[in-house]
Amino acid sequence: MSANLTLKELPMEDWMAHLPSTLWDIPLCNLAIPGSHNAITYCLDMNDRSPVDLTQPDMLQKLDRYMKPLIRPFVYKWAVTQEHGIQQQLDCGVRYCDLRIAHRPTDNSNDLYFYHGVYTTVTVETVLTEIRAWLDTHPREVVILSFSHFLGLNQELHMLLITAIRAAFATKLCPKTEPVTLRNLWAMGYQVIVSYEHKLASGQNDLWAHIPYWWANKCKAEALIQEFEQRKQHGRPGGFFVTGINLTEDLKYICSHPTESLKDLVTSTYPALLAWVREQSPGSKVGSLNIIAGDFISESQFVPSVVALNEKLLNDKILNGAS
Repeated sequence: MSANLTLKELPMEDWMAHLPSTLWDIPLCNLAIPGSHNAITYCLDMNDRSPVDLTQPDMLQKLDRYMKPLIRPFVYKWAVTQEHGIQQQLDCGVRYCDLRIAHRPTDNSNDLYFYHGVYTTVTVETVLTEIRAWLDTHPREVVILSFSHFLGLNQELHMLLITAIRAAFATKLCPKTEPVTLRNLWAMGYQVIVSYEHKLASGQNDLWAHIPYWWANKCKAEALIQEFEQRKQHGRPGGFFVTGINLTEDLKYICSHPTESLKDLVTSTYPALLAWVREQSPGSKVGSLNIIAGDFISESQFVPSVVALNEKLLNDKILNGAS
């Protein structure tokens, strides 16, 4: 890294590789890391024969069944949280991916998909292969993959998914016994930390426990910020954790904004949200943040703003060294 280059100006596709050596020994759970909320929604199934997912309210499932041409466009407008493929998101600098896994209820195969409102057309195995290919060309980048919100998976499908994860990443998987600093991960060749929200993870050395996700459940930026400021007063969790600046629309909001979409909501609120993000600090202290996840991550200065927070750790090192 050039002495005159700020972290915000780093090449985002390789920002970890370009961090100054002062940060190589800081645990990743104390760095500021940009994340993608509901990372795989750029490929939702537009086919009318595809049902809405089973987590949706009964009323919506019935309306979708009998009034599909009217209801389905609304579902798509508010279900898509990312517009670009997983490799493009990684190129943008995302290093945490929120992956929600489902088995389609009428599918006789063992194929697994992602879902948010409706199911994706792309399988989990395809996305894992794409992530592995990207990592092979970016050997000093580390990704955190959070598998959660499992829908329709039995024990057999969980074991098949875990087998697929291990097959995709093999020796790149970081065991949960390792000190997670960039220096150590680079030395060992580890590039993938897998968080798995299921009891099966507890007995597996290469599957980390579920990473806490702070979700404000608000549709206004001001209310979301207020919620997180209150949580920060109680201290950050130990280890990795996510602060999700993704806004959540309710039925009242959707009905009162019939011509809008989730992207419209996010775009209109990102200035206020990013102003708040830029005021945050990574680290281990009370009030510090770690992973910050958002929607439509490539549509603003979201990723560079999060990466630039690590400059505050650099400044702390300089001050501590001078004292």
